[in-house]
Amino acid sequence: MNREEQFVITISRQFGTGGHEIGAEMARRLGVKLLDKQILNEVAKRNHVVEEAMEKIEARNPLWRDDFTNFYRNYMSKAEYDGQEHDQTSRDLFKAQCDAIKKIASEESCVIVGRCGFHIFENHPNALKIFIHSTEDCRKRRIAEKYGLDLRDAAAMVVDNDYSRELYTKTFTGKDWTDARNYDISIDVRKFGINGAVDFLMKCIE
Repeated sequence: MNREEQFVITISRQFGTGGHEIGAEMARRLGVKLLDKQILNEVAKRNHVVEEAMEKIEARNPLWRDDFTNFYRNYMSKAEYDGQEHDQTSRDLFKAQCDAIKKIASEESCVIVGRCGFHIFENHPNALKIFIHSTEDCRKRRIAEKYGLDLRDAAAMVVDNDYSRELYTKTFTGKDWTDARNYDISIDVRKFGINGAVDFLMKCIE
């Protein structure tokens, strides 16, 4: 990746790895825009088809708003699926989000957390695609500490969010979310810590 030209960095991450914090700190050090929940707000403004979905996402408990894949999973499991209406709504949501991401990235350099960025920019000439992962034990302990939960509840959050991200990615890209071939760099944050991971990644793009 050439930092002297307009670039895109995508960060995909397992739940509980601190991937969002890593992305935010990289964006801060690079002096570029961070795209995460902001994308959803952008979509809501531009696409009336998904306004109801956006409202449901915004109303969710902050602990669970990290990805709207959870909304997708719950929506599909609680509603009677006829293969048409809400599948189309979800696909409209995904397409609208992709369009918003691409538009922002076409105007300025940015760091994108989640949102299948690795897939959206797989053929981008100046993109760096990163995957952040760690052991389940490490992640559940981090979530327990971060949100003041017991380990059992934290473990449930890890499993549920991982499943949701896997389902979402497979549904809309046809790709395996954890396949290292999707990424330029795959890093186990347990061996670095959040700041150490940022330092390492910044050295990779110097």
